[in-house]
Amino acid sequence: MLPQITIRAAVEADYDAVARITRDSYLAAGYFDDAEHPYMRKIQDVALRAGQATIWVAERNSEVVGSVTLATAGEPYADIALPDELEFRMLVVDPAVQRSGAGKAMVDAIINHARSLPGITGVALTTGETWESAHGLYRKAGFRRVPERDWFVPGTDTKLLVYRLDL
Repeated sequence: MLPQITIRAAVEADYDAVARITRDSYLAAGYFDDAEHPYMRKIQDVALRAGQATIWVAERNSEVVGSVTLATAGEPYADIALPDELEFRMLVVDPAVQRSGAGKAMVDAIINHARSLPGITGVALTTGETWESAHGLYRKAGFRRVPERDWFVPGTDTKLLVYRLDL
């Protein structure tokens, strides 16, 4: 049995691990070919992201193994959140430990947190069209597709899918 996963707010000491896990996850999944892509550089700037959004980490045996970014409507990192939604983005797990429960633990913590927020009646996320393992995780957690909210990365033909969980 794997040691327990703790979900907690990221602190500055975590930023390098969050950047590495984000980079490694996106590259291993084939989302980008190069860590120097402008979007990849942006998501690896964890200090900037932490100044504009909430970042959580998943920790096992005192090691950061995953992270996720949370936002509500109107915040800089909210792409799709409606006024009654908590949105999460960039949910990543270190490729070395994927499928070990860290992603599920983060999704469960997000849902529980959203239930505690006044005025929040749903959790929303955007995911890549071909990211099948992520789709499975979200469906198992009760998220449903909202195809009318799908969108394209600006200036590209990359379609992003929207999922929502009603609380």
